[in-house]
Amino acid sequence: MAELTAPMSGKVFKVNVSVGDQVEIDDEVIVLEAMKMETPIFATDPGVVKEIRVKEGDNVSDDDVLVVIE
Repeated sequence: MAELTAPMSGKVFKVNVSVGDQVEIDDEVIVLEAMKMETPIFATDPGVVKEIRVKEGDNVSDDDVLVVIE
């Protein structure tokens, strides 16, 4: 199981996956916006999206869990 976490504080700009989606390593899962820059968050492991803990527009802090991949 892999938990994708926020590398910085910011706002969830876009969620590119849904629960049940199959992802591969380096698939873009979420895009964060911080300091007017977009930062993509990529899958670190292949698997199925089990849980999405954020939605577009949510504010997140460092190390918040965004997505769980199993």
